[in-house]
Amino acid sequence: MRRLLRDRNARAYLIGQAFSLLGDSSLWLALAIWVKELTGSAADAGLTFFFFSLSSVVSPFAGMIVDRVRRRPLLMLTNALSAGLVLALFGVSGRSQVWLIYLVMSLYGVSYAFLGSGQSALLKVMLPEEQLGDANGALQTLREALRLVAPLVGAGLFAAVGGHVIALIDAASFVIALASLVFVRVEERPPERRLARAGGRERARQITLGPWWEEISAGARHLWRTVVLRQLMAGTAIALVVVGFFESVTFAIVADGLHRPPTFLGVLLACQGAGAIVGGPAAAPLMRRIQPGIVVGGGIGLMAGATTLMIPPSLPLVVAGTVLLGLALPLVVVGIFTLLQLRTPAELQGRVYSAADTVLSMPQTLSIGLGAALVGVVEYRILLGVVALVLAASAAYLLTRKEQHLRPEPCSDEPLPSTVGTR
Repeated sequence: MRRLLRDRNARAYLIGQAFSLLGDSSLWLALAIWVKELTGSAADAGLTFFFFSLSSVVSPFAGMIVDRVRRRPLLMLTNALSAGLVLALFGVSGRSQVWLIYLVMSLYGVSYAFLGSGQSALLKVMLPEEQLGDANGALQTLREALRLVAPLVGAGLFAAVGGHVIALIDAASFVIALASLVFVRVEERPPERRLARAGGRERARQITLGPWWEEISAGARHLWRTVVLRQLMAGTAIALVVVGFFESVTFAIVADGLHRPPTFLGVLLACQGAGAIVGGPAAAPLMRRIQPGIVVGGGIGLMAGATTLMIPPSLPLVVAGTVLLGLALPLVVVGIFTLLQLRTPAELQGRVYSAADTVLSMPQTLSIGLGAALVGVVEYRILLGVVALVLAASAAYLLTRKEQHLRPEPCSDEPLPSTVGTR
């Protein structure tokens, strides 16, 4: 990590992201509170996060655009537009303008689709490959550390100064992120539009759907054709089929297992955040000793162990399991996105990131809904047992794939064998 921070580009970028992540996390909670205050409805408040999540439908298009342009200017433009976007919240003065909050959150999600894939692509060209894990670990540590303070900051600021001032603060955080990119010096070669050669039935499909489909699906096809990435997506998707259960089961652990008030959930979230602050910086050093796919498998295995600790209605065991869960999550996230960067050429970084994000978000979203439905009819300890078993199966799958044990070869950025390049 010290070596990463000695890099001028990395240092400037991380400073900008620290401010941006703090502004984002504070605003999201404040907007939900704002809607609750204006409407009196918890359901209406929850819709703010629903509208943000709608951005997943545009993620593949965002990835295609990211791969068609230089990433640094795109990130600068997206930050500038996002700063202007949140200032639209100054138009909210009463219940009749709640639709404007929903609109801002929807467009905010679109902005994040571009920022996520653009960031992954920029890091690939900005840093040497041996520092990608450090950068991903640093960003994940920032996110988890801010989770400890951002909700308090957002709620406290909203109570003290109101939503309009928070919007102004968040706009300023986007400006800081933009300014940090001004100090980043990176050489990006002009992007090339590449169309897959097709023959037979595949050619007929290309004629029917048009060349844009070949480009937008290139990330998904790369995930499928690259064995180590296909295994990574499959193994992680297995885990995410049940990980969403935690969103509902945690409330049952607090109420039915520990017999504590709902506010005690904040204590458990703080414990999880503390574990994540340890896990984030540990991810990159681990990946210098073992391969990213094994780090992911090991992290999922730790999640299985953590879940097992949370089954008995014992406060020390639940706290220990929560801390261990927080430690494991960054290992999984950092390992996934580092391996994606290492095994993907620069020309496909945006689309592969977006494809992976889509593949992984679908089972997690479904599991959140399924968990909410099951927790009311199935004893929570049974659900935790199921979660632990599925996570253990996911970990075993990844840890026993021989391809995950092989050191990734440097990914060539030359034109792919199955493509032709056109300006």
